[in-house]
Amino acid sequence: MFRERATILTDDDMNRALTRIAHEILEKNKGASDLALIGVRKRGVHLAVRIKQKIAEIEGTELPLGTLDITFYRDDVDMQIKSPGYQTEIPFDMTGKQIILIDDVLYTGRTTRAAMDAIMDYGRPSSIQLAVMIDRGHRELPIRADYVGKNIPTAGKEEVRVKLIEEDKKDEVVVGEESE
Repeated sequence: MFRERATILTDDDMNRALTRIAHEILEKNKGASDLALIGVRKRGVHLAVRIKQKIAEIEGTELPLGTLDITFYRDDVDMQIKSPGYQTEIPFDMTGKQIILIDDVLYTGRTTRAAMDAIMDYGRPSSIQLAVMIDRGHRELPIRADYVGKNIPTAGKEEVRVKLIEEDKKDEVVVGEESE
């Protein structure tokens, strides 16, 4: 059972962070031309939808949006597992696109590595940039986020959970531990 210790971000904090990330994406890429968003299932998809909406409000343009299931690209999953039923949907040609890969938490970097492997199986973008709500450190691979909602230094035994209305009926980021 997960025991929450502290709330790190409230719904207002998360909204401000997503607005800032949307602006940073546009600034770094000099607008929305050739951008496309891909959210990592599950919570990364919801965050990608929100960033897409914010960019549409700022730039007045709709970016292509894809969803990515990395289940069978992970290096820590037994290949005998059954698919959780998610699907990868990338309804656009990635060739020449600046892909913004979006996930909820960056931890060891293994999920991001798996996502990049999956993306490369679907096309050849000109670049992949990473946006995350939380960067909690403890990297095992040389991966870093280009856009971060909040950096939260954590102990290895702690967990960071990004809760979203679409999945959890509220928006917040909490830190805590699994208890027995």
